[in-house]
Amino acid sequence: MSIAVGVDDVYEGELVKASEAGPAPKRIVVGYGFWIFLLSDIVMFSALFAGYAVLAKATAGGPTAAQLFNQQNVALETAFLLLSSYSCGLMSLATNSQRYLGTFVGAAVTFLLGAAFLTLELREFHSMVAIGATPQRSAFLSAFFTLVGCHGLHVTVGLAWLVLMMVQLAMWGFRPVVERRMLCFALFWHALDIIWVTIFTVVYLMGVLR
Repeated sequence: MSIAVGVDDVYEGELVKASEAGPAPKRIVVGYGFWIFLLSDIVMFSALFAGYAVLAKATAGGPTAAQLFNQQNVALETAFLLLSSYSCGLMSLATNSQRYLGTFVGAAVTFLLGAAFLTLELREFHSMVAIGATPQRSAFLSAFFTLVGCHGLHVTVGLAWLVLMMVQLAMWGFRPVVERRMLCFALFWHALDIIWVTIFTVVYLMGVLR
């Protein structure tokens, strides 16, 4: 009995020590909360991927993926986004070291590459609409524009967010709140890169093979 009591006392003592330690640092709490947001976003994209997979062949006699997709254009889009993810990583390293020049240069390169990706994507949408391949044409095109357009919308939000972060960094410097927001942006941008690789594989590469 004494042994059991002793173990319970030790266990309760550990709980007390953990409670006395207080809440986790705000950086960890914010990071954890943002991961939950990213996971919910991934669930949404998973539903869009599932919808596209079901409707990929429902062309209603209209143009197919193989007829519409320009693989050279898509390859450039992918290269721009992958390079922007790399420059975003360099920006994060500079932020951790609190180096202004490296942070601003990394942010500028990330923005330019992201804007180039978005420009190519919008040009692709415009060329498709110009030949009548609109979302109303078929279920396949509806699923395509919804999935790829949703990713493009996320990239647009990310670019606006990046500009806002650079303004805050210029005004406030490397305050903890700014560093936390920069961390969240980096997580968001890398998640978009992962989602695009999936889109590139499922929509564009597999679309040509159908």
